Amino acid sequence: MKKRILFAAAAALAAAGGAALLARRGGADAAAGELYAPVRRGPLSIELAEDGEIKPSQQLILKSELEGRHSILYIIPEGSLVQPGDLLVELDVASTVDEKVNQEIAVKNVESGLEMKREDLEIAKNQAASDVELAEQELAFAREDLVKYEEGEYPNKLDEAKGAVTLAEQELEQAKEKYEWSEKLHAEDFLSESELKGDELSWRHKELALATARGNLSLLETYTHKRELAKLRSDVRQKEAALDRVRRKAASAILQEESALRAKESEYNRQKQKLDKLVEQIGKAKIVAPMAGQVIYSTSNQRPWENNEPLKEGVEVWERRDLIILPTADTFVASAMVRESALKSLATGMPVRVTCDAAPGKVFAGTLSKIAPMPDSGRRWMNPDIKEYPAEIAVEGGVGELKNGMGCRVRIVVAEYGDALSVPVQCVVRVGGRPCVWVKTPRGPERREVETGLDDNRFVRIVSGLSEGEEVLLVPPLGNSTPEG
Repeated sequence: MKKRILFAAAAALAAAGGAALLARRGGADAAAGELYAPVRRGPLSIELAEDGEIKPSQQLILKSELEGRHSILYIIPEGSLVQPGDLLVELDVASTVDEKVNQEIAVKNVESGLEMKREDLEIAKNQAASDVELAEQELAFAREDLVKYEEGEYPNKLDEAKGAVTLAEQELEQAKEKYEWSEKLHAEDFLSESELKGDELSWRHKELALATARGNLSLLETYTHKRELAKLRSDVRQKEAALDRVRRKAASAILQEESALRAKESEYNRQKQKLDKLVEQIGKAKIVAPMAGQVIYSTSNQRPWENNEPLKEGVEVWERRDLIILPTADTFVASAMVRESALKSLATGMPVRVTCDAAPGKVFAGTLSKIAPMPDSGRRWMNPDIKEYPAEIAVEGGVGELKNGMGCRVRIVVAEYGDALSVPVQCVVRVGGRPCVWVKTPRGPERREVETGLDDNRFVRIVSGLSEGEEVLLVPPLGNSTPEG
């Protein structure tokens, strides 16, 4: 900004000096101290001049990807030409290596516990399968016992009891008939008294045997069968309930072991990921060139208000800090800052002339390729009232002459006229919001409204209101006027 003010002031003084020379040659008005400038006609180029910096059009920025802060053990000399795979920077990760050793031990311990949990799960599954199989077998046996009793044992016992009753009835009938016959024989003295008593005793014994057989049959049908059937059916229900309990217990044991296994697997994965991250971090301690190029330190391109310590061995750097810049193309761009007030006059695609002190007498052609949508916040602290927008100019040529970081001067050609009227910018002031000049007449300077076009801080284009050869007051009266622009 100071350069622009000094440049405008110098231009104004130069114009005033020229006008004074014209006025001295003009006579009376010069004597009165009034300085005039002629309205000139000719080519007019409206340019916006700014200081800038040369940068590669494409570049790769290599950053530190290590977490935390680490010291530089080795850094390649700036300006070195490198090939893919060449070591550029090595950072100190000794503490990370120690942490990696401890983490490897932790992973081994967790891995051992994980194998034990896998074995515990297999044991729980085998035990569960064995318990369920045993309970299923006991249930099957109980069901078979019930079927065997209902369809085999009970019918057999019932038939046996009924057969015993039938046999006892037949034997009783035979004993009774024999006794009755013995009575007849005894009455006719063909049979002794003792033989008759023996037949009577046999008859009474058979009566008792029949009563016993009938009692056994009744007991079987009324009590024994019901009790045995209820017992066997209860056994089946008990075995079914036992099987359900065994299955639930087995499933619970398996789920418990599976949950413990998952917890151990989660712990293992967490510890393994931590180890993998440490290994990855150690691998990132060495930054190698991904492509061929010339090494540029990031601190060589830092802005004036950035106070980063120059890169060298022993310097501590932090995560995501820029370290090395590798240009990836032979073409260049010029970066510059443009004022907010100039934005309305600028558009991408405008031609630009670029000059460098390092290449005296050389003018590089360029094109305005980019204007940032937001002002540069990093420069606001110097003057909060001034907003400047980063702009980028694509420079044609420059291979072998331009280098990264060179200072330059960019002149953005806003407009070019082959034939235009112009006067120094300080000749035009606004009165009542209208641009005006004071034209030299025989009666003295007279105010005249004019229509103005663009200006370059030195000359302003006159669209209408003046003619070539007329002279305008170089220092118009102030009054209620405001300077043009």
